[in-house]
Amino acid sequence: MELYTPVLVLVALATLFAVGSVAMSSLVGPKRYNRAKLDSYECGIEPTPHAIGGRFPVKYYITAMLFIVFDIEIIFLYPWAVYFDSMGAFGLVEMVLFIATVFVAYVYVWRRGGLDWD
Repeated sequence: MELYTPVLVLVALATLFAVGSVAMSSLVGPKRYNRAKLDSYECGIEPTPHAIGGRFPVKYYITAMLFIVFDIEIIFLYPWAVYFDSMGAFGLVEMVLFIATVFVAYVYVWRRGGLDWD
């Protein structure tokens, strides 16, 4: 248990900081609501009729999912890069297969027009 004590303390401090920040911002922050603050925000674009009530076009969600997919790919590349020498050819083949799989998904999204902003 002594081995996990610093980790548990760090998790407790992070949780306390997150909850405390949200609580303090709601207590101390200004509370002047108006129509402009309650509208959905679309990257500086005037809200469109379909955005009333917090609905966004599907392209925003597709972009978010693409970001997550490629972000996770990068997260898997870091440990591989650290242990590349000790894994040898097996690690290289596995990473090539992984990157090829992600590349196929990227080409699929590109061909379907998921990266176009018409």
